[in-house]
Amino acid sequence: MTFKLEQANLNDLDELEQLYNATIDSLNENINYPGWIKGNYPVRETAADGITAGTLYVIRQKNRIAGTIILNHKPEPAYQEARWGIPAKKDEVFIIHTFVVHPSCSGQGIGEKMLKAAIDLAHKQNMKAIRLDVYENNLPAIRLYEKCGFDYITTVDLGLGMYGLDAFKLYEYY
Repeated sequence: MTFKLEQANLNDLDELEQLYNATIDSLNENINYPGWIKGNYPVRETAADGITAGTLYVIRQKNRIAGTIILNHKPEPAYQEARWGIPAKKDEVFIIHTFVVHPSCSGQGIGEKMLKAAIDLAHKQNMKAIRLDVYENNLPAIRLYEKCGFDYITTVDLGLGMYGLDAFKLYEYY
């Protein structure tokens, strides 16, 4: 089965909200690796903002959203502390946000397919790099990023200590 990364539209909003809530519920039943909080992040407005900006993409499986990713040019302020592997202006870099795979699709390689599709899109749009941050204890995500060729750059504080999220690893693909 082939998967295509496509821009989401406003008709996807209800399903994206359900995806976020189902993901957080599943994380809370097991281990909440990213530290996401229902009603805080990610929420419906996260999806609406991404759709409006044209930066939220989805992968569908059997006409249902199996995964979603936001690709924009908005790094967290702490990214300035990093010595990135390749010099690039903000508009030459995709930043990955809100990378989500539906819990019912877990273990099917959807995350890897989404990352590879994001890399393909970055190439098509002449991006010099893709960057992201990941909570240091989110070991499943870290393994996936490294498997897909992302390089660890450094660890920074994104100012989320009030949620128990003190340190985030920065990764780059170029």
